[in-house]
Amino acid sequence: MTEATGPDAIGRVITALATPFLPDGSLDAEGAAALARHVVAAGSDGLVLGGTTGESPTLHGEELWELVAAVRDAVGGTARLTVGTGTNDTARSIERTVRATEAGADGVLVVTPYYNRPSQAGLVAHFTSVAEATERPVLLYDIPARTGREIDVDTLVTLSGVPNIIGVKDATGRVDKAADVVRATRDAPGGFDVWSGADEVNLPLLSVGAVGVVSVAAHLAGPEIAEMVAVHTTDPVRARELHLACMPLHRALFLDPNPGPLKAALRARGLPAGPVRLPLVDADDAVTGRVVAALAELEVRR
Repeated sequence: MTEATGPDAIGRVITALATPFLPDGSLDAEGAAALARHVVAAGSDGLVLGGTTGESPTLHGEELWELVAAVRDAVGGTARLTVGTGTNDTARSIERTVRATEAGADGVLVVTPYYNRPSQAGLVAHFTSVAEATERPVLLYDIPARTGREIDVDTLVTLSGVPNIIGVKDATGRVDKAADVVRATRDAPGGFDVWSGADEVNLPLLSVGAVGVVSVAAHLAGPEIAEMVAVHTTDPVRARELHLACMPLHRALFLDPNPGPLKAALRARGLPAGPVRLPLVDADDAVTGRVVAALAELEVRR
C-alpha cells in the first residue's frame, strides 16, 4: 500500500502533458523532455503522461515507455509522474499498470472504461482489479463526455475504501458533484481527494474542496494556474482574478478536440508539439488565431 496520499503523491498543479511528434508523425522524445522541463519551470509539480492530452489512443508499441523514460530523465525528482494506464480492457489496464510501476511511475491514472460502458458494479470491479496490481497511488479519471459512462458518487465512495485509490480527476464539469464527492468521502480511511480535470471550473472545484488541478492550460498559463492554486484559500479575490484572466484561453483550447488547439499554441510559442495524429486533425487558421489571441491577451496581463 502506498504511504503518500493526495498532492504529496502525485502533485497539486499537474500538467496533462502533450506528446510532441516530429513532422513525419514519429515520437519526439527529446521534444517531450524539453516540454516537460518547460511546464515544471512554469509551476507544475506533477505531470500526466499518456493521458487524453497526450493522445494516448494513438500511442503504439513502446512509445509510452520511451516517453516515460525521456521525461523522467528530464525532470528527475522535481515533479511527480503519473502515467495513464487505463483502457476499456481490464486485463490490458493491469498489464500497463504493472509496467508503469516497473518504469518508476509515481502514480497511475485510470480512466473509466469507454465504449463497452460497464455498470457501476463493473466499474468497481475494474478499478479495484487495476489498483490491486500496484502499490502506487491510483487516480481515477471521470470524463463521461469521452467515455459514455459517469462514475456515480456512491461508486466513488465505495472505491475510496481501496487503500491506494487516492482520488478522482473530475472532468465532469459539475461543481455540485465534486462537492458531493468531497463531502461523501471525507472520512475515507486511506484518504480520497478530488482534482479538477476541466480548466474552466478549476477555481469553483477548489472552492468546494478539490486539492489541485490536472490542467491542459498549464502548458501556457502555468504561472497563473500555480498561483491561483496556491492562494485560493488565503486570497480568494486574487485567485478569482487569475482564474478569470485564464478563461479566454481555457475556452479557446477546446474550440477543436484536444490537443489540436493546444499544439497550435505550443507551435506558435516555439515549444515542442508537432502535428496531432489521425483521426484528429491540426487546428485550422481560424482556431489557431483565436487560441494565439487568447494567449497573447494573458501574456499582456503578465
